[in-house]
Amino acid sequence: MLKYELLPEQLLREGTVTEASFFTSVPPPAAEILRTHTADYYYRLQHGQLTRQEERVTGFPWSEALFIREITILGGTIECARRALQQGIAFNVAGGTHHAFADHGEGFCLLNDQAAAANYLLTHEPSIQKVLIIDLDVHQGNGTAAIFQHEPRVFTFSVHGTRNYPHRKEHSDLDLALPDGTGDDAYLALLGATLPRLLDEVAPDFIFYLAGVDVLATDKLGYLALSRDGCRQRDQFVLELCQRQQVPVVVCMGGGYSERLVDIIEAHANTFRVAAHLW
Repeated sequence: MLKYELLPEQLLREGTVTEASFFTSVPPPAAEILRTHTADYYYRLQHGQLTRQEERVTGFPWSEALFIREITILGGTIECARRALQQGIAFNVAGGTHHAFADHGEGFCLLNDQAAAANYLLTHEPSIQKVLIIDLDVHQGNGTAAIFQHEPRVFTFSVHGTRNYPHRKEHSDLDLALPDGTGDDAYLALLGATLPRLLDEVAPDFIFYLAGVDVLATDKLGYLALSRDGCRQRDQFVLELCQRQQVPVVVCMGGGYSERLVDIIEAHANTFRVAAHLW
């Protein structure tokens, strides 16, 4: 998508970040991916052996370039996790592939980057015993919920539109499904009443935040009605909580499908601007 090229350009042009702020992600060893995905699925994905039906469910025709793209995005989120442990926060300009299950892909998601990065931390970082995934994309993180349904060290929290894809929802540890047309006031009030308590109860050592901007009223695929400023306030609230409680956080950008590209870029850029101010 064009936004992945334009967003870094915008952030550089306005001075929110510098060239030194960026790193180039590389694919991780297959062993790291196999902590999250089944060997059969990964092998067939790698070698272009998905069935036509599996390709239709993902929304992508298979290509080697697509496979490399997916493992590179996943590697970027793992590297972000390493950097966030040192710096407090790190961003993947892409990522947030929360519809990918352990054994199949769905909804333009083939490999689940935040799930793989969470498993990486739980395996390699003794200080990380509890992970909280905050998924505020307009779509429920069904793949993430399913992957961690029997993993008590990972708490999955999803706020999404009731009628949005996927039609068959999985069970996160906490799901908040919102009616069509939910706007700034109701959304922010619900988040404000829920997230501080959740952080106290879960006491995470690390947070992954999926900051989808498909919650905007202008979004073609979403049914919520946040303004661009309401979306910014959402990000500020989440990131201020992370900073206040000194919990490292990785932010992935997730979805955004407004008609006007400027609405998508500006909403995503606001997430970076908030973080640049706080850190």
